[in-house]
Amino acid sequence: MATERTFIMVKPDGVARGLVGEVISRFERKGLTLENVRMLEIDEELARRHYEEHVEKPFFPELLEFITSGPVVAMAWSGESAISVCRGVMGATDPKQATPGTIRGDLGLMVTHNIVHGSDGPESAARELGIFFG
Repeated sequence: MATERTFIMVKPDGVARGLVGEVISRFERKGLTLENVRMLEIDEELARRHYEEHVEKPFFPELLEFITSGPVVAMAWSGESAISVCRGVMGATDPKQATPGTIRGDLGLMVTHNIVHGSDGPESAARELGIFFG
């Protein structure tokens, strides 16, 4: 096992519903360390950079409209196997398939409004941390 850094973002639905503290608390209770946090509004250019692998997909316009609809909270987390630990805490992308006890299983409404985004591997973590924290 190795100490890793990863990127987590509370999406506009999570911020609007007042779930930022709940999300942070769940990662802290797992023993991860919050290294950096910032609240911001994502514009179209930043959204295209962040979701570059989805730009040509049919669902991208809906994703773009959603992610730019309100503030988000971007976070850098670290800890032992942080990427896989965070993904486990978040749960499956589709809240209907997410296990109870996970963020998406307990709090998510639909696949497009699933509270959080998290890096899926070391390369995406490095890229996303660079986009949001320089």
